[in-house]
Amino acid sequence: MRNKIVAANWKMNLKLSEGANLVNGILQGMPAISENCKVVIAPPYLHITQTIAQLKGIEHIFTGAQNCHSENSGAYTGEVSAAMLADAGVQYVIIGHSERREYCNEDSALLAKKVNQALAGNMHVIFCCGEPLEIRDANTQNEHVARQIEEGLFHLDAPQLKNITIAYEPIWAIGTGRVASSGQAQEIHAYIRKTIAEKYGAEAADNISILYGGSCKPSNAAELFACADVDGGLIGGAALKAEEFLGIIKAMVDS
Repeated sequence: MRNKIVAANWKMNLKLSEGANLVNGILQGMPAISENCKVVIAPPYLHITQTIAQLKGIEHIFTGAQNCHSENSGAYTGEVSAAMLADAGVQYVIIGHSERREYCNEDSALLAKKVNQALAGNMHVIFCCGEPLEIRDANTQNEHVARQIEEGLFHLDAPQLKNITIAYEPIWAIGTGRVASSGQAQEIHAYIRKTIAEKYGAEAADNISILYGGSCKPSNAAELFACADVDGGLIGGAALKAEEFLGIIKAMVDS
């Protein structure tokens, strides 16, 4: 049985005290979670050691980072390496988020190097993929997403793939007024799983978790998580309020 995962991406939000209060609120309201369910909290870098301390000894909930550098060390002012994150106790790292691809011009070659660094640090990678509006309107989203996955992950061997989770982001449905339906989510998640199967085989494809990263919230989480190939969510705005994030966690547990 593959893991169900709900991951909180706080992005560049919350002061330290606000982050601590949010984590406490989540912990106070956490439902009972089964062995195959996981919750990941990925705060800004400054929060990481604080969040790790708050989550110490608590099962099924992990600290993640929103990024890592593509090199192990060196003269890269302002950057943080995967080795540093792993040493701090980080267990998950998000790589290839659409905002970093767009705003920081991160291409597939760079992301593949970041994946390697994270895996070398024995961290689990949440690898993001997804298409913008013009790709969706041209109906070439499958080819676009497959290319992102192939260029970012297909250099890995099968054992390494066990430490990869894929997060699909419908960029065209975030902040555009357009809505991605659960049917559209299921369709492309199934295509992603098929793409993995063609490279690594059916067993590997069946075991990889694929998360939905498109404005998931308590009101639509249950419908999304009921889809056969949607294994949880990468959550942005709804992860900044304990009550909303807990609603999404409950939908994962009940799915």
